[in-house]
Amino acid sequence: MTANIGASPQTVVSRLRQILKKHVKQKLDSTKAAPRKSYGYLRLLIKSNPSKLDVFYLVVGILAAMAAGVPFPLLGVLFGELVDELNAASCAKSHDQDVGNLQSSVNNKVILIVYVSIANFFAIYIHTGCFSLFGERLVRRMRENYFRGLLRQEIAFFENLPAGDVASCLTSDIETIRSGVSEKVGIVISSFSYLLGAYVVSFSKDAKLAAMLVSLIPAYILMAAVGGKYVGRYTSRVSDHIGAATAIASECLCNVALIQAFGAGPRLEAKFTMKLQKAQKDGLKKAFAAAAQFGFLFFIAYSANALAFWQGARTIAKGSYSGVTAGAVYTVIFLLVDASFIISQVAPFLQIFAAAAAASERIQSVVDRSSSIDGTKASEGIKLDRVRGAITFEDVTFRYPSRPDSSVLENVSLFFPAGKHTAIVGPSGSGKSTIAALTTRLYDLRRGRILIDENNIQDINVRFLRSRIGVVQQDSCLLDRSILENVAHGLVNSNHIDSESILLGSTLSDIAKTVRAGQNFDTAVAAQSPAVVDIVNRVQEAAILADAHTFISDLEFGYATMIGSSGNELSGGQRQRVALARALVKDPAVLILDEATASLDTASERQIQSSLAKVIHGRTTISIAHRLSTIKDADHIIVLKDGRVLEQGSHSELVAKDKTYASMVETQTLRTTTPLKRPNSGDVPTPKFRKGTSNESPITEKETFPDSDQTVNEPLKEQLVDPLGSQRSIWSTVRGIASLSRPQLMFVILGMAAATAVGGAFSGEAVIFGHTIGALSPCRSPASIRASGNLFGLLFFLFAVLVLSANVISGSSFGKVAEKMVLKVRILAFRALFHQDLEWHCSNGRSPAILLSYLSTDAAALAGLSGTTVGTIVSIMVNLMAGILMTHIIAWKIAIVLLATLPILLGSGIMRLRVLAQLQDRHQLAYATSVGITIEAVNSIKTVASLGLEHELLAVYTRSLVSPYKASFKEIAYADFWLATAYSVSNLIYALAYWWGTKQVVAGLYSQTQFFIVLPALLFSAQSCGQMFALAPDFSKARVASAKLLDLIDIGPAKLTHRGDIVTDMEKGDDLEAGSKVRSIPLNQRGIRVDFRNVHFSYPARPHLTALKAIDLEILPGQFCALVGPSGAGKSTILSLLEMFYTPKYGRIEFDRSSAFDRDRVALVPQDSHLFDESVRFNVGIGARAGHEATNDEIETACKLANIHETIAILPEGYNTRCGPNGDRFSGGQKQRLSIARALVRQPSLLLLDEPTSALDAESEVHFQDTLAKISSRMTIVAIAHRLHTIMKASVIFLIEGGRCVDRGTHEELFQRNASYRANALHQCLGT
Repeated sequence: MTANIGASPQTVVSRLRQILKKHVKQKLDSTKAAPRKSYGYLRLLIKSNPSKLDVFYLVVGILAAMAAGVPFPLLGVLFGELVDELNAASCAKSHDQDVGNLQSSVNNKVILIVYVSIANFFAIYIHTGCFSLFGERLVRRMRENYFRGLLRQEIAFFENLPAGDVASCLTSDIETIRSGVSEKVGIVISSFSYLLGAYVVSFSKDAKLAAMLVSLIPAYILMAAVGGKYVGRYTSRVSDHIGAATAIASECLCNVALIQAFGAGPRLEAKFTMKLQKAQKDGLKKAFAAAAQFGFLFFIAYSANALAFWQGARTIAKGSYSGVTAGAVYTVIFLLVDASFIISQVAPFLQIFAAAAAASERIQSVVDRSSSIDGTKASEGIKLDRVRGAITFEDVTFRYPSRPDSSVLENVSLFFPAGKHTAIVGPSGSGKSTIAALTTRLYDLRRGRILIDENNIQDINVRFLRSRIGVVQQDSCLLDRSILENVAHGLVNSNHIDSESILLGSTLSDIAKTVRAGQNFDTAVAAQSPAVVDIVNRVQEAAILADAHTFISDLEFGYATMIGSSGNELSGGQRQRVALARALVKDPAVLILDEATASLDTASERQIQSSLAKVIHGRTTISIAHRLSTIKDADHIIVLKDGRVLEQGSHSELVAKDKTYASMVETQTLRTTTPLKRPNSGDVPTPKFRKGTSNESPITEKETFPDSDQTVNEPLKEQLVDPLGSQRSIWSTVRGIASLSRPQLMFVILGMAAATAVGGAFSGEAVIFGHTIGALSPCRSPASIRASGNLFGLLFFLFAVLVLSANVISGSSFGKVAEKMVLKVRILAFRALFHQDLEWHCSNGRSPAILLSYLSTDAAALAGLSGTTVGTIVSIMVNLMAGILMTHIIAWKIAIVLLATLPILLGSGIMRLRVLAQLQDRHQLAYATSVGITIEAVNSIKTVASLGLEHELLAVYTRSLVSPYKASFKEIAYADFWLATAYSVSNLIYALAYWWGTKQVVAGLYSQTQFFIVLPALLFSAQSCGQMFALAPDFSKARVASAKLLDLIDIGPAKLTHRGDIVTDMEKGDDLEAGSKVRSIPLNQRGIRVDFRNVHFSYPARPHLTALKAIDLEILPGQFCALVGPSGAGKSTILSLLEMFYTPKYGRIEFDRSSAFDRDRVALVPQDSHLFDESVRFNVGIGARAGHEATNDEIETACKLANIHETIAILPEGYNTRCGPNGDRFSGGQKQRLSIARALVRQPSLLLLDEPTSALDAESEVHFQDTLAKISSRMTIVAIAHRLHTIMKASVIFLIEGGRCVDRGTHEELFQRNASYRANALHQCLGT
């Protein structure tokens, strides 16, 4: 808080304007809908579990803040007395009297001012430091409490959680809370302290004038209330629209490969832009409301000056009868104008506090929410002495909370005997995975009950229940850790490990880091305690059982290898094996395998099945599978359809019944002209590629492509660097922003003109101010004093009207420019992000969470260098230049000394700006890691809950906060030093100004009037320039953000450098994809010819590992080709090269005998079928070619071909049904069929299928095969499949092993001549 006694109205209002501007900006980032029950700001401060140290910071901060407000009224008295003495000196000089004692008196007062200013400096430094530390500690606790609250919630809570909500809470909401509980608290307390002292002094000096100026308080409050109402309303709307746009961007950044494959960027950009345009519309209204509010601030301040000088003149004219001097009037006027400013300053701060309370309310609603299924508590519910594993479903009916109108299970009664292997089969969406979820109590039942060993699972402690159940889910979700840590996660909540502190600590992470730094793995482990060695041994044993040890050992860092977000550094099969090892290391009483081997090649599956046969012996095992060969040996098989049990029995019994199951067996039976002989174990050779030789190229492919180039050696947690590494200068940043604003040049000129008028008015006000003080001299006649009061009061009122008008025009014009520019920047940044290839997205520590900040936090911060801030800067600079010129003309000897103090005023502000810029950059990037951990946990919440990883994740999250928290201490101490200096040094300079000015007046060189023109024109203007840095946090964020955004836009497509109206261009069809197409490409009705000619390839992040070696492939137009081979052989790498996600290291890839590639003719069905949180219609429609909007008929036709139309049609909202975050409202098979429909709606010439039937039931697979038969004549098809039944009719099958094509031919040809292929086929045979 800066209360500058003797400050002009222009200075006061400028400060207030900056404060309210900051309030508006923070409202944009923080206003959210909150529950009706108020959490309360005071409760936020004192009910957040503060420690003794927090209480100490709070108490000391309050006392220091109260003390910081006391000196200002005292300084007001001293400055008033100096005015009286100058008046006396002027009168004495006019009567040739001696003024020798005047300088001595002035010297004494100046020394007192110095002492008071020094005390004020320490008081400000102490209270800002205490509250800054208090705020940092409080938000750290809130981060932890919020994450803890999230981890406690049931799964249904997350299904209704809006996309991007968690990221929003941990960025904008937490930042709002930090802003509301830090140094601003001390500023408000010191303001109230100053307010009380100001009124005590003012009423003692001139009670009547003080009483009249009390009217300022309701005027400011009314202005703040009315303006705040409208500004807040539009700010809230803008925030909602920006949040919706951010959610779209978040999903896009998590699925970059999918967007590139379908050229879906323009369609998603259109959705993104639509939300931003709504934000712009409300933003323009907000700009006008804010400009009007700022204008009225000036109007009230200048009107108050008009009233005060008019009344003051009348009082002084009474002479000795009134007992009031000019100095007393001076003290009252400026103390109460400043005091009124304090009230208006507190008003927006209170709104900031209210925003902080509302943000904490939103966070606290999660923290306080009582979870119906809490997996973090160890005390609630019973714990069984022994779990045998007998599971009973009694009349179970269930509907997912997100789809209450669709029944998933209907009156289902099942029994899973203890120690037996029970399999569940049936069509996609029949309820198989739901049974697995209910067994681990991820959901509660609608009707019926589930018993374990005759105990209702709702009576059993949730954490205990999950500790006895091991799960391998359909989507093998791994966390962004090392393989060692991921497998060890199975031990976190188990009954076989006593060393929980090791698993919750950083020991395993430290081992992995040490190995990646160069130490031998065995050596690093041997140096640990026996408990750690035991954990590592268990992990390795489980990996061997899961057939994962071989490929892990071949990795550069082995078990210490980082596997990327969601395990995306591994292929689908490798992820599944690691997930299986994670379940097996738990040694659970109940083992649930939900499509546990769907992504594995048959040889791996056979080996794992052999290991599992030993593991599951005597253990309750529930297997869910579409591939019947994996469960035919189960003790009991249950057939489900539409949530009901159709039949039960053993494999042979169900085949003998010749009903649904027998039909499924018939469908999946491989047929060949060569007799299928059931081999003995010795008849089928183990394929040579399973030996883990160097030919396997571990982690050479990823079944879903995204993030495949993320640096394994240097995970994000260890790379806290700026992802773009901006070195852009401030001047370059300003030029870039100016260039982007060029389409709004007319409004820029209008705003500049109005801002110039405001700045010029400030200098003109200084002239009036000086003449007013001179005219109030008691040496003049009463009539002259009254006449001068009337004149200057009128002039002040005219200035009030002028500045009101100019501010409204300036704020509205620059507001329009800002809204247009920020919209343009967001769209261009969005385009630039999705113009980059996968390597860029995954290198240098870039992650979706960090890149999202460019479109959310950085784009919002850009307003700090645009909008009304530009108007403020222009007016201040005009004022400063005019002030310097005018003061040197009027009194150069005084002006030149005061001019020398300007670097001190500006320097303190600049230093604080630099410190905060560095702090903001490091702070944001450091906390991005913790935000990423939270987002990953939410996206993997089913895995987290099933494994009981809540405590482990919380421990990792807490550790991630330690480093940025510790780093903030030094920066806070340094920044607060410059803050206190900037707020205190002005008083010292005023003391110098009065001392030097008095000497010149006493010497007769200048008059009192000249002195009081020079003082406000120069010092107060310079102070306003310095106070521009009161917005240092906003300015710092804006400078960094602007440079990063401009750097991002610069690396986008060349056409993005155009300066037209981006939205208008889009409406004309000017989009990223369209811009790259300059001709219409006719459809090839026979498909594309593809040739691989001696192709070698290594992923850029792993150049030492060769993924493909001398690959030669010839795929003719209209052929149905298949790629088969073990996991990690290079199959998906071939598809990624066909999509041109990467380019070969050597060799050529030709399309129709040309190197030209048109992605518009290619469609992809990835193994992990991601859907956006939009309607089914939108998700299928984004597969259409660029520039073409898929019609309803085209979408429905594609869905019929994919066998998903009937499923959609029976939904209450049909094709308008929202798919939910990650498509979670549909089963795995349903998502895969929607993914197939998305590819077919494109009508491609080249269709790429990566395990397209891995999640499909037998019926859907048969239907898909029929679809392939229909479309294969019109397009070239390349499919990857481990189910040979899917691709046995292919024209040619390429056998890929160790990055080479070792054989090719039809199914019959390969079966006859290739031992490994024949072994693969025989393993999939189903007998009775």
